[in-house]
Amino acid sequence: MIKRQVYFREEEFELLQTAAQRSGRSVAGLVREAVRRVWLRPMSEGPVALWDGPTAHNAMEHDTIYDRVE
Repeated sequence: MIKRQVYFREEEFELLQTAAQRSGRSVAGLVREAVRRVWLRPMSEGPVALWDGPTAHNAMEHDTIYDRVE
């Protein structure tokens, strides 16, 4: 691991400390996780890569949201 120095505004650091205490983790651990999630995740591919979560339906079921259950 390489040690680096990061500057935060005082109020940001206080909020990070509070979040770290609440989660039982270190501030450094929260910062490393945030960097991995936001900046180091694989780039999405394709012409419209807006969603990276699980899909609720596939293309064949696209109209099922209009089905009524009575």
